[in-house]
Amino acid sequence: MFIPERWAPKSVLSLRDYNLHKFTQDLIAGLTVGLVALPLAMAFGIASGVTPQAGLYTAVVAGFVISALGGSRVQIGGPTGAFVVIVAGIIAKFGIGGLALVTLMAGVMLIVMGATGLGSAVRFIPRPVTIGFTNGIALLIASTQIKDALGLKTGAVPSEFIPRLKVLAANIGTLNWFALGLTAFTIAIILGFPKITRRVPGSIVALILTTVVCAVAGIRVETIGTRFGGITPGFPGLSIPRFDIGHLMPLLPSAFTVAMLAAVESLLSAVVADGMSGDRHNSNVELIAQGIANCAAPLFGGIPATGAIARTATNIRSGAQSPVSGMIHSLTLLAILLVAAPASRFIPLATLAAVLFVVAWNMGEWREIRVILRLSKADIAVWAATFSLTVLADLTVAVGVGMALAALLYIHRIAETTTVAPVTDEYIHGGKVHVLQDKQVPAYVKILRIHGPFLFGTTEKLIDATRDVSAFPPLVILRLRNMTALDATGLHAIEKFAQRLRASGRTLLLCGARDQPAKLLEGSSLVDELGRENILPNVDAALERARVLYPSFDGVGLDLVDEFNRASA
Repeated sequence: MFIPERWAPKSVLSLRDYNLHKFTQDLIAGLTVGLVALPLAMAFGIASGVTPQAGLYTAVVAGFVISALGGSRVQIGGPTGAFVVIVAGIIAKFGIGGLALVTLMAGVMLIVMGATGLGSAVRFIPRPVTIGFTNGIALLIASTQIKDALGLKTGAVPSEFIPRLKVLAANIGTLNWFALGLTAFTIAIILGFPKITRRVPGSIVALILTTVVCAVAGIRVETIGTRFGGITPGFPGLSIPRFDIGHLMPLLPSAFTVAMLAAVESLLSAVVADGMSGDRHNSNVELIAQGIANCAAPLFGGIPATGAIARTATNIRSGAQSPVSGMIHSLTLLAILLVAAPASRFIPLATLAAVLFVVAWNMGEWREIRVILRLSKADIAVWAATFSLTVLADLTVAVGVGMALAALLYIHRIAETTTVAPVTDEYIHGGKVHVLQDKQVPAYVKILRIHGPFLFGTTEKLIDATRDVSAFPPLVILRLRNMTALDATGLHAIEKFAQRLRASGRTLLLCGARDQPAKLLEGSSLVDELGRENILPNVDAALERARVLYPSFDGVGLDLVDEFNRASA
């Protein structure tokens, strides 16, 4: 059956020029990322309040579907940290049946989003909100692992953050020094092993070493075997989960949160993959695949799944050429389930807790907090509210409040851009340095302009217009004269554009920013990124700066520019 290209999965499109060499590279990448995913899948399962094999089943089933049907050439799907907190909360309140229903509902929502083109709606989540709940999720993941990392004897641990910390503090006297040693040893290997070689994942080395030591030496720490009785070998069986239809409406907000998190995480991962691989993903096809995967996972005992940024990056760095590598990653985990499952009972829970500590640190985007704190008080308030509510309330409330605050801020910024003032002689004279009609633009300069408010939801337009920076001359001027408003998401998009240009050997100048954008730029890290001397008041000054930066290009034609492009390609 003929499938229009705009709805065709990347696995189908990749077959056009597929060959043995690409398969070999996919095989190596798939095996590598499969080993990386092994401890992560088990750890995410345990942290979510289910069994380690539920995490593995999710990686096998959902991971295969996402690669086979998705719109990204190198995306890896599976369980991720984004769902840990909300999944644990759903299970605590509604049980496994409630979780299955939430996952199915979220899957249907994702399919609808992709089929109707609503996938673009995820762009309307502003950066302070995404950073806020990412920081909060990372902190919560780390807090859920303290018990196993220290080997504490606590009994049931509350799902709420503050009560959880109180229980852990009250039982600190039950600290198991062997568990603490395994945790520290695992973290040291994960962080230090890449300095020796990146060919073998440090987490796998740590997992094997600590498991062998515990099995041979009989160290008294809690393991997968002592808590869960091990992992049942074999392919995950198909079973229709039981759930109470009366939970449908109460679970609707949670399903919406899971769907939005899956959409945001998967498309963010796909964008990162595009930047690393030079490909361009299809958002709507990707969301449909994510939806099908989340409908399939609970039928095999799995949990919610989405695109995994770290595993996707590992896949690309390992040489992946097509979605075949993602399918091999799932088959690798299935082979481990079939062959090596009995040995899993010796895996210390402290080792998996250490793996999640590293995941929480890496996913937390902690350096972004410093960037947020340099923005306006309103942006800081949105971030702080989202972060606080994620930690102290729950994700559904956090995202809802964060979006409401961001919407109010959006309205406020748009309202600020409306002005009424008389036209004076000074206004006419001052505008002459901004007009382009009487300017001679050298061949080594490209001028881009942003017209209108550059806020969350609009930044994709800059990415689309500048996707191929190799086609640009040595110097790019971004003219902001007609940019009426700017927010943290727009600022981040300009900073990423500057980094892409710099990586290609090109230079970015900004010019003509008006009052509100100029104030936001002044206090941002973009000043450090570009250099204050490269943020100019008008296009006249920007062209003069271009002549200072590239004096040898002055007066030359396109032939020298073409030579620069060839040299930097």
